[in-house]
Amino acid sequence: EVIFSEVSPRPHDTGMVTLISQDLSEFALHVRAFLGMPIGAIRQYGPAASAVILPQLTSQNVTFDNVHAAVGAGVQVRLFGKPEIDGSRRLGVALATGENVEEAVIRAKKAASRVTVKG
Repeated sequence: EVIFSEVSPRPHDTGMVTLISQDLSEFALHVRAFLGMPIGAIRQYGPAASAVILPQLTSQNVTFDNVHAAVGAGVQVRLFGKPEIDGSRRLGVALATGENVEEAVIRAKKAASRVTVKG
């Protein structure tokens, strides 16, 4: 028997760091476990971190600016595709690698802060 509290076709935003930190993401691991597939060795790329893009506004037509300024070597931005916001809502995450976790956190927060959300 399998019981779910929530089903979502994506990794949770706090687990999205696995998209940049290793060769099998949280989502890939869930699918393999659910289907009874072997996981095998997971290759770690190194220290990584995520920082949420969490604006405060009300809009039915959200747009993003400066995403190009946020991404680069070892830094990705993942937008969730949510078209509307009323108050505070997680609209994406910045993912970053670093020489250590502290550096990765700084890089992820810097990238997230560069993304401007308008509505």
